[in-house]
Amino acid sequence: MKILMACYVFPPSVGGIETVSALLADELIRQGEDLRVISQTPAATEDVSHGYEVVRRPNPKKLIEMIRWADVVLHMNISLRLGWPLLFVDKPWVISHHTSMPQGVRGALKRRCAQGSHNISVSSRIAAGLGAPSVVIHNAYDDKVFFAGAERAPEKDLIFVGRLVTEKGVDCAFSALKQLQQRQLRPTFTIVGSGPEETRLQQLSAELGLAEQVVFAGPKFGSDLASEMRRHKIMVVPSLYEEPFGIVALEGIASGCVVVGSQGGGLKDAIGPCGLTFPNGDVAALASCLEALLSKRDARDALRANAAAHLAQFNSAKLGQNYLAVMNSALASQSKIRFFTKEVTS
Repeated sequence: MKILMACYVFPPSVGGIETVSALLADELIRQGEDLRVISQTPAATEDVSHGYEVVRRPNPKKLIEMIRWADVVLHMNISLRLGWPLLFVDKPWVISHHTSMPQGVRGALKRRCAQGSHNISVSSRIAAGLGAPSVVIHNAYDDKVFFAGAERAPEKDLIFVGRLVTEKGVDCAFSALKQLQQRQLRPTFTIVGSGPEETRLQQLSAELGLAEQVVFAGPKFGSDLASEMRRHKIMVVPSLYEEPFGIVALEGIASGCVVVGSQGGGLKDAIGPCGLTFPNGDVAALASCLEALLSKRDARDALRANAAAHLAQFNSAKLGQNYLAVMNSALASQSKIRFFTKEVTS
């Protein structure tokens, strides 16, 4: 099958959708498919060899040429900039939804596209808000990078990994640490990542009297990030908003952490039986979860014992097989979008 994967963002850009797009692309090649990728992300310097062609920022002529080449067009999150030729070129369109639909005119247009395409959602939460039929296929993680290791002996307590922005909830974690101080618990807390809130969060840490507990480690990637995760007992994912899924939770679990995360959205699907969840933004509930796990090693060990069975659902081979099933279905039905009539077939 000739597959054109459209990724508005793609490595060297860093993020959850970039990670799963690269994993899926590698797996489709491994399974013998003919793949090309288009993206709006420029190469960092000289583009690396992926084992498949990557065309960055294609002009309209090149974009139409690549869509004509494909048997199936797969969008990793819908991109109108990369998808407009499908109004005129009749190709089966599969859209993998990694975020909720936006509001306004752009959101309405994207919803109409979803109604005429074959849809994949990364969590049941995303599927419920789509307004069109969708197959739920959870994201995968890179098990070649993230693993616990036989000699794992974590000497640190808590770790957060992510962008330092308000919606990721680091403030909530700080408030929970302050409550734990009142209970005579002073766990270490490593913050891995960077972002516009970094300076403010450093100031807040000092103001709350947490400076001796909190370390801002900066961004880490790949094996360096995995090594840092293996040094910790508990990963904290205190997002204030509803996460679409949460690959970072899978990476933490694979590295030997138990996870404490917000229960709204798709994050709870990623955590599964390998951690605890609390209502988004509920500081007291977060503090109670952390206290329970910090003070009871047996409780952590019981959750870690579920990791192997849970993570088996999220490997790259299964991801590729599930995506191929949807793309084969799209190819068999030859779905077509009709924007200018009431008819939408699929």
